Amino acid sequence: MVGSSHEALHRIFQKDPTLLTKALQKVLHVPFPEPREIAALNVDLTEIEPVERRVDTLLRAETDEGTYLLVVESQGKVDERKRGSRPYYLSYLYEKYRCEPVLIVITQSSRTAEWASRPIRFGFRDWHSLTVRPLVLGPDNVPVIADERQAEKDVPLAVLSAMTHGRGPQAPAILESLAAALRTIDTDSAAVFVQFVDSCLADPQAKQMWRDLMTAIQYFWRHPLAEQVREEGREQGREEGRIEDRQEMILRILEWRKIPVPDSAREQVVTCKDLDQLEAWAQRAVHATDATELFGEESAT
Repeated sequence: MVGSSHEALHRIFQKDPTLLTKALQKVLHVPFPEPREIAALNVDLTEIEPVERRVDTLLRAETDEGTYLLVVESQGKVDERKRGSRPYYLSYLYEKYRCEPVLIVITQSSRTAEWASRPIRFGFRDWHSLTVRPLVLGPDNVPVIADERQAEKDVPLAVLSAMTHGRGPQAPAILESLAAALRTIDTDSAAVFVQFVDSCLADPQAKQMWRDLMTAIQYFWRHPLAEQVREEGREQGREEGRIEDRQEMILRILEWRKIPVPDSAREQVVTCKDLDQLEAWAQRAVHATDATELFGEESAT
């Protein structure tokens, strides 16, 4: 199970290696050749004790134009130590595998993306002995996918969009679109993608939005990988706790979707004690454009 934002940002490419080459081609417009095969490699670059160096994710891509090593680094903030470590990684990997390394940095921060994209040059001003030019994926170039149909066309890219843009005013539309798109793929893959997104959402409100959406999608919530998220925030085994949880979730979904909730609608939600009915309303809340749409024929007069 994914344990942190840092891990999720690069491990998504281990789950779906083709997403990395698609990101290079579609997001950065780099003419990377179509791979015939991609394999994950050992990320340990240790040479001699006590020096130990590791990259985050390392993939080998076999293409018609040759073999490439895709070196993926998740970057949370500016770190000037990378000026020395990244050239080392690339040189060592070339020496070890005798194929071309390609450095890809992924970040959720525009400032960090700008810093990471600067070439690392060794030598004097007009004659550089070594130049490292990272390819950077971040909020300024990964597309915002906030349309359900667009998300369904490329679910992994929609996942990457949520992982890099899951904050601020765009978060509800991005997360809603992805939640709907996850219904179109197999439940095992959907469960893993949900965990990656959950780990990357640093904004507490966005994380709660995502968990509310996932609670409403019952097919996913039965998967064991979701058990930890499902159990957070409610009293396990108590009917009253489950009912209160659903009542609060319905109102919270409407609130962050900026849908006004009249007192009559709020009263109907908080006085309902039928868990099945609340489950139905929670699912309607994800797509409703007016609070009265929750209730359908049961709408309060």
